[in-house]
Amino acid sequence: MPSAHTHHSLPVLDLSRADDADPAEREAFRRELLAAARDWGFLHLTGHGVTDAEMVRVLDVTRAFFALPEADRLTVSNLNSPHFRGYTRIGHELTGGASDWRDQLDVGAERPAPRLGPGDPAYLWLEGPNQWPAALPELREVVLGWQERLAGVAHRLLRELLATIGAPQDFFDAAFAERPHLHTKLIRYPGTAPSGTGVPGQGVGAHKDYGFLTLLLQDGVGGLQVVRDGGYLDVPPLAGAFVVNLGELLEIATEGYLTATDHRVVSPPGAVERFSVPFFYNPRLDAVIDTVPGAYIRDAPGIAHDASNPLHAEYGRNELKGWVRAHPAVARRWHPELLVPQP
Repeated sequence: MPSAHTHHSLPVLDLSRADDADPAEREAFRRELLAAARDWGFLHLTGHGVTDAEMVRVLDVTRAFFALPEADRLTVSNLNSPHFRGYTRIGHELTGGASDWRDQLDVGAERPAPRLGPGDPAYLWLEGPNQWPAALPELREVVLGWQERLAGVAHRLLRELLATIGAPQDFFDAAFAERPHLHTKLIRYPGTAPSGTGVPGQGVGAHKDYGFLTLLLQDGVGGLQVVRDGGYLDVPPLAGAFVVNLGELLEIATEGYLTATDHRVVSPPGAVERFSVPFFYNPRLDAVIDTVPGAYIRDAPGIAHDASNPLHAEYGRNELKGWVRAHPAVARRWHPELLVPQP
């Protein structure tokens, strides 16, 4: 695993350039977007249309949630939810088998609990109702509104990414139609873990996201690092920008031409708290992701196979794999059969 630090800067892309009246400017934007997606898998996104006031509001409500007494947060514990929704206590999420020193609230699209029959895929359990704390009634409106807002930004960016490789911009529209699997996390990194607790400095361990696109809003503390040139690159916050990264499904869909990149969060020093709100833009759970057509394919290296992290074309299988690994206590309570190794 890389350990040294590198000293580059993440590319900064202004999404408003995609609508520029000058065709040359639009083409230049797409060239820069493709370079960022191929060479980095990460970028800062500006010009997205989300206002500073909207960003402040969602960070304020995030801080308000974590300021609640623990008893109020535990009323929405994810152990209550067969859908893996709700609050996870500090140290109770795993990445790479090690505890992450953070706590979080997981929110998805607000839907009724499914009724699964004997032949239905287990990943359908990932749909269902969210849990909302009675002590913070405004949380629901703010987070669900934020989720829909960012879905529009991500949809626009995904269509631009497809254009950069010469593919039809609507290629994935059907996969996201009707029931996209939207997901938002409210996260607190509560400073450095006590000595002897977990992996030193692990706010969240190195990992790749397993969907399509992630849009991250972070406060001013910092701590996000991205693998680059054999080391880790610090990604300082950029005011008004989202950090965007590509997920494993885009790697699958482009035969490795676009790649997901490992990243982690280092815990802030001492008792300093860090807050962040990642949004994950993902298709319907039953969507099977076909290879994106285009001339780019002759330069695609193929998909990197990792026996410890198998990639599935059916989105729901990737998503469920991640949840069971990260939250085994929820799986043991509601879905013990999923803890049996699958072929």
